[in-house]
Formats: sequence, structure tokens, C-alpha cells
Amino acid sequence: MRNAPTILHLDMDAFYASVEQASKPSLRGKAVVVGGLGPRGVVATASYEARVFGVHSAMPMAQARRLAPNAAYLVPRFALYRSISEQVMALLHELSPLVEPLSLDEAFVDLEAGEVARDAGSARLVGEKLRADIRGATGLSGSVGLAASKMLAKIASEQAKPDGLVLIEPGTERAMLGPMTVRTLPGVGPATGDHLRRAGITTVGEIAEAGEDELVRLLGKAHGHALHAMALAHDDRPVVAEREAKSVSVEDTYDVDIHDRTRVGTEVQRLADRCVRRLRAAGLSGRTIVLKVRRYDFSTLTRSETLRGPTDDPAVVREAAARLLDSVDTTGGVRLLGVGVSGLADYTQEDLFAQAAAGDAVEPAAEEDVAEPVAEAVAAVERRWPAGHDVRHAGYGHGWVQGSGVGRVTVRFETPGSAVPGRVRTFRVDDPELEPVDPLPLVPSTPADGVGV
Repeated sequence: MRNAPTILHLDMDAFYASVEQASKPSLRGKAVVVGGLGPRGVVATASYEARVFGVHSAMPMAQARRLAPNAAYLVPRFALYRSISEQVMALLHELSPLVEPLSLDEAFVDLEAGEVARDAGSARLVGEKLRADIRGATGLSGSVGLAASKMLAKIASEQAKPDGLVLIEPGTERAMLGPMTVRTLPGVGPATGDHLRRAGITTVGEIAEAGEDELVRLLGKAHGHALHAMALAHDDRPVVAEREAKSVSVEDTYDVDIHDRTRVGTEVQRLADRCVRRLRAAGLSGRTIVLKVRRYDFSTLTRSETLRGPTDDPAVVREAAARLLDSVDTTGGVRLLGVGVSGLADYTQEDLFAQAAAGDAVEPAAEEDVAEPVAEAVAAVERRWPAGHDVRHAGYGHGWVQGSGVGRVTVRFETPGSAVPGRVRTFRVDDPELEPVDPLPLVPSTPADGVGV
């Protein structure tokens, strides 16, 4: 195990909700919940103000609304979150060539590989500078943990939340871990925690004292051995610079079960097109097409077909997905559909006969022929005015959707640089002067122009 705190773990604080608060002055300091707003939606992120009411990620949105009825409930803006994540990851790559992203808002960094930290003092300076750089570039806060291993660095960043830094000095790990609950250790969920509690083990120190043999008896060889090692602060896992994507997929959960077979087929085609756009954006292609169907009774079916060569052709993916759907019984209704591509490669097999099923060659569709119906479908969705998304009005400027219904859409006109919360106006949903637009930068390069103030 390393003998210096040279592993850094960064965790952006309530990332999605913090982005929304930074871009909307009227929501700063308020309870904000981001996620699916339909009857079956779940919470993606809750601001710290919302967490006071017991709202947390993965909670059903209906339950969140009961706990915090006055919170702002917003639809995620993933394109914006990804762009901000790229800014943060670029700052991490300035520190070291070994950066291991875990998600959009979380990553490990090996500071030793970047030769920027040799001891506790220099590691702390690096962590503090990183937090300042992130705030300067994005306006957001991140919590930093520094330790000699990945496990300890992640535990440290959890202790640092929100907006802090915790460094675990080498040699203090056992003393620090000892009084912590067993749930602190990775891999100890509610079931394992209850099992250990029934055996009289509630802290990490008691795991270490129980001994490896007892843990193996309680939890099995693999889990018992791993848990005992973690309780002794042993973790030799390296920071892995590239976590290669194994698949690219998209899926939708529907508020009301889909019973019409034609509608199911249309949804699968739409998902196939979305999947291909994501595949192309990553510069990838793939050989295996995967269809996921969750039926009315929560049973989930997965079907796949492997092509003779990798493809990023939307026509090929759509046809394969349609063939897979033919083998699935959707009687009774469908609550979730997904299309994915695995067996990824960074090139495309130029083979018009790539489909596994025998048949005639498929004429590749022109890009505009494929994109046009998809663009129309996206535009139709956008005209529903999702809560929290950006709009511009010809007369009032930039704003965001507070809510919509019964033919009306309510917009608050403000920008990330507005000095005070913006004014609210209500329009018809088909107002020709109102249109969806891209988000504004959280930290503009020029002073705010006062629009909507």
C-alpha cells in the first residue's frame, strides 16, 4: 500500500442540482430535485436543501414530492452536465495522466503519477488548488478526499462533503476507520450490514477484531476475505486511466404502459436512432444489437443479435432492433424499452451485408434522411416545455421553464449572471416568439447583460 496520501478522490457536490442552482439565481439556497417527473420517475439528484426533508437519489419522485412539496422539480439537462463534467475532468488531467472517471461527477486521480504530490503537505495544496480551479471554471463546489488508497480517499471525500477537503494521514487509517459503521466500507449494503449486526459486529473495528476466518464463515470466502482486508485499511487497487466502455445504450420508462404493438415498434425505432447518435458522438461502432423490454408485470426480457461486422449505420441498427422485437411478446403492455450496441470498436466495417440474418443489402440512408424524422420527433417533445429547460423569448430574452399545463407555459427570465431572481411570465405553449435554446455557460466570459433582471 502506498505510504503517502497520493490518491485523490473528487466528488462534485449534489452535481445536477448544483448545476441547476448555479444557472438559476431564483433557486439558490432552495430545495431542488432533479429527475424524471412522471408517475414512475425517480430522483437523480437532490440539493442539500432538499435532503433536509429526507429526499435522496433513487427515491421514487412521488415520494419526494410528499416529503418536499415546495421544492423545485426539474427535468435533467444531460448535455449541460456532460459539458461541465468535461471541464472538470480537464482540470484533473492537468494534475496527472492517471485519471479514473467513475461518473460525470466523480473520479480518482493518482497524484504520484503526475509528480505533483510527494507528502501530505504538497497533496493538501494540490487538493485546495483543484477545488479553487473548479469553482473558478464552473462556479461549482467539489469535495476532495486524499489518502494512500482509493478506498480511503473515497471515504475521506464523503467526510468532506459538502464543499470541503479531508486528508487521511498515513499511519492513522486504522484508528480513523475503527469507530465507523460497517456501512462505511464498500460492498456493505443493508443486507450485509444486518447480517453482521446479528453477529454483534457494527463497526469497522469490530470487523478487524472478528478475524478473517469468522468473516469467511459469516459471508463466504470472497466477501469475507475482502471485507477483512478493507477493515485493516488494505487496498492496493491502482488508478486505471481508461475505463473502456463495453456498450452504448438508451432506454425510456413510460408513465403509462404501452399496449399498441405499432407504438412499441415506433418507440424501438426512435430509441435505435438515439443510440446510434450516441454511438457516433463517441466515435464508436458495434457488432451486437441489444433490445431490452420490461413488461407490465416488471418481468424484463433481453434479446440480442450479433452482426458480421461493427456498424454505426442507423438503418442496420433499426432493422436488427425490429427483428429482435418480433421475438418478444408485448401482450399486456410495456413499461420500459431500451436499445443498446455492444462489442464496440473504434471503426466501422464497410459491409452493407452486416446483418446477421440473410437477405438483401440495405441501402445506407443519407444522414439527412435519417436525422429529419428524428429531429421532428425531438422538436415535438421539446414543445412540451420540460421543467427547468432553457428558452428564449423574442421580447424578454433568456429564461427557463418553471412549469406548463392546460395550454400555458410559465417562464422565469434570468441567466446565471443575473444579480437577482428574474421575473415570471406566462405564455401560450404555441407562442411563436418562445423557443427552446441551449443553456448558457455557468461562468460567462463577459459580464452579465442584465437580461431578465
